Amino acid sequence: MEKINNVTEFIFWGLSQNLEVEEVCFVVFSFFYTVILLGNLLIMLTIYRGKLFKSPMYFFLSYLSFVDICYSSVTAPKMIVDLLAKSKTISYVGCMLQLFGVHFFGCTEIFILTVMAYDRYVAICKPLHYTTIMGCDRCNKMLLGTWIGGFLHSIIQVALVVPLPFCGPNEIDHYFCDIHPVLKLACTDTYIVGVVVTANSGTIALGSFVILIISYTIILVSLRKHSAENRRKALSTCGSHIAVVIIFFGPCTFMYMRPDTTFSEDKMVAVFYTIITPMLNPLIYTLRNAEVKNAMKRLWGRKVFPEANGK
Repeated sequence: MEKINNVTEFIFWGLSQNLEVEEVCFVVFSFFYTVILLGNLLIMLTIYRGKLFKSPMYFFLSYLSFVDICYSSVTAPKMIVDLLAKSKTISYVGCMLQLFGVHFFGCTEIFILTVMAYDRYVAICKPLHYTTIMGCDRCNKMLLGTWIGGFLHSIIQVALVVPLPFCGPNEIDHYFCDIHPVLKLACTDTYIVGVVVTANSGTIALGSFVILIISYTIILVSLRKHSAENRRKALSTCGSHIAVVIIFFGPCTFMYMRPDTTFSEDKMVAVFYTIITPMLNPLIYTLRNAEVKNAMKRLWGRKVFPEANGK
């Protein structure tokens, strides 16, 4: 059967139809996006200039910050501009690209968080073999695996949507093109596609979440054998990781571990994993990590007081 596609663009409903609310949201989310860019760039610069990237934990943290910038940039700039726009439209091609970007960077972030949990597991439970297991070559391969995994996941999602016919309506009750709102507009039965989409996204989200919970449980149990000082340092690091995991995976599980349905609350839930988590990551990892804070002090101390440091 020939594909019928009369839709050349989609119209977003956005976060709200109230003009006053949209103006407030414009200010708030512009601030949030600025914090995302500056905070994550600061972490990347600190790790690079402070030579921390030689440590696997900070190596992956720098790429997590990079993915956070890319992930939020897929949706935030468009959403912020649309808050003051009379017509919130996106082309069909733009919608498919946004759908790909959201799932590509979102899935890559999930895999990076999983790899970071594995890194902490090896560091705490197998400290004598840490440098052997988490060597530079293996870290690079694991990082490559996260990108490949994210690409395969997202290309499957897009490949399921592109063949579908869209003949109207073309209004999406969301602020970006996500899989469930887009499937809702297809003028054909999408039950099978919805099941595959849920299996694809749900398996990755729930599977990674379970692996992370098991990993951190093993880590916390094994800490009983360590000294009080080592426990304090490990809990500080793992605590920040666990906080990020809960904030990110909670909304993701709600969105993608259910059948092909949409709710009015989906937009606000999506804000957490597309904007709030990328904004909080730099704050959580910086405030909870003494080594990053010290590196920042050394780096910016030299920048602000170069003459005093040179004496």
